[in-house]
Amino acid sequence: MFYYDGKLQYPVRVETPDPRFARLLQQAIGGVEGEMRVCLQYLFQAFGARGPKKYRDMLLATGTEEIGHIEMLATAVALNLESSPASVQEEMALSNPIVGAVMGGDPRQYLSAGLAALAADANGVPFDGSHIYASGNLAADMYANVTAEATGRALACRLFTLTDDPGMKDMLRFLIARDTMHQQQWLAVIEELGGHQGTLPIPNSFPIEEELREVSYTYFAPGIEGVQPPQGRWTQGPSLDGMGEFKLEPARPFGEEPMLGPPDPLAFAEAQQMMGEGSMGTTATASPSDD
Repeated sequence: MFYYDGKLQYPVRVETPDPRFARLLQQAIGGVEGEMRVCLQYLFQAFGARGPKKYRDMLLATGTEEIGHIEMLATAVALNLESSPASVQEEMALSNPIVGAVMGGDPRQYLSAGLAALAADANGVPFDGSHIYASGNLAADMYANVTAEATGRALACRLFTLTDDPGMKDMLRFLIARDTMHQQQWLAVIEELGGHQGTLPIPNSFPIEEELREVSYTYFAPGIEGVQPPQGRWTQGPSLDGMGEFKLEPARPFGEEPMLGPPDPLAFAEAQQMMGEGSMGTTATASPSDD
C-alpha cells in the first residue's frame, strides 16, 4: 500500500507568476527527462524485482519519492498560472486576461486543465511511458537509472537558469540535489554488485563461451581508407570487465551479399519481380528500336 502525506516534500512558492515558465516546467513533469518517467521506471523495476529484497524496497522508496516531486512541480505550474504580471497581459493584448496570460505558455493548461499542470511535456505531447526501462536485470536497470537521473538533473539545471523567481530557484535547488543523491545511489548499487568487473557484460549470467569472443572487444572503424579513426580508451588497453583487451580494426564484412528467394505470390509483389534475376531490368528498359 502507498500512504499519502498532504504536505509537500519541499516548499513550493512563486513570487512572480509566469505562465511561460509554467510551460517549461511541463518538461520536468511529463518529458522524457521528467519525474513521471523516473517515478514509473523505479516503481516498475520494483514491482518486478527478484533477488535480495533490499533492492526492491529501495526502488519502491525512491519511486514513491518521485511521486512527491511530480506533485511539487504540478503545484509550481498551478501557482505560475494563477495570475501573471501586467506586462505579460498587455503584451498578449487579448480581451480575456486569463487567456492572455496563459497564451504565453501552453493554452491547454487553461483549455484542458483549468489553469493546472498536464501529464505532458513542454510541447503538450502526452506522456506515454516509452522511455520507462525495467528489464528485470538489476545491473542493466541501475545503469539506465543513472542515465535517467543525469538527464533529469541537466534539465533541472537548465530550468534554474531560465527563471529569476526566488521560490522557483529554491525548489529547483532541492530537486537538483535529489538528482545528485539518486545518481550516487544507483552507482552505489553498481559498486556493491562489484562495479564494472562484477556486472559486465550485462547479463553476466549468459555463458561467456557462447559469445563470439574474437570480436568482443574490437572497435570497428568504418571510415574510408586513409582517414584516421577516432582513438581513445575504447581502442586499447584492458576492457572494463577485465576479461579482454581493446583493439582497433578497420570495419570489414564477415558475411556474403544477401540473396533472398523469389516473392511469395500471396505477398502480391509486382509481376516483374516474379520473373527471376535480370528480368526486371530487361522489362523496364526500352531500346531505340522499340519506338
